Amino acid sequence: MAQDSEKLLSILKLQPVVPVLIVDSVASAVPLARALVAGGLKAIEITMRTPAALDAVRAVAAEVEGAHVGAGTILNARDFDAAVEAGSTFIVSPGVNRSVLDAAKNSKVPLLPGAATASEVMALRDEGYKVLKFFPAEQAGGAPYLKALSSPLAGTFFCPTGSISLKNANDYLSLPNVVCVGGSWVAPRELVATGDWAGITKLAAEAAALAV
Repeated sequence: MAQDSEKLLSILKLQPVVPVLIVDSVASAVPLARALVAGGLKAIEITMRTPAALDAVRAVAAEVEGAHVGAGTILNARDFDAAVEAGSTFIVSPGVNRSVLDAAKNSKVPLLPGAATASEVMALRDEGYKVLKFFPAEQAGGAPYLKALSSPLAGTFFCPTGSISLKNANDYLSLPNVVCVGGSWVAPRELVATGDWAGITKLAAEAAALAV
């Protein structure tokens, strides 16, 4: 099946910023997710970049009320299937390959695939995808580049991710083809390491207040 855009958009539109998390310890995953949800960020992406990541997805999915946990940095079908089994409600990839696309066709969990060029966007449109991750956003041309795509590739929507912060988030959120942005600034590693959940909730609330 093609991308279930409506299901994916129902998650991404919960908030203007999707936290992109690197979780080093399963023990921190649940309180971190609860802090983000308390600040208004319910859709959470946990990247598969650490040994703890898959168990972190599983813990958040099982224990954090109100959270919509997704798995990011999915590079192949094996990781796609493992993330779905762990409880992911959406899947994010930095780019795309046939392995990931084939896994997505056989899954009810929607894929947010990455694209950085007009050609990549066109190829994904041919596969039935209209909601994409623009990555790496700043390095690939930033908000001006994405704005330039809005007319020739009308009907395609993006979640830009990559070096986005509170300072430049609105540059993207003001664009007609942007649904939300992805950002890691809402959960700084130093605050996670010290267990400053109140500080993370404050950052999440600031991000949740951004206009789309």
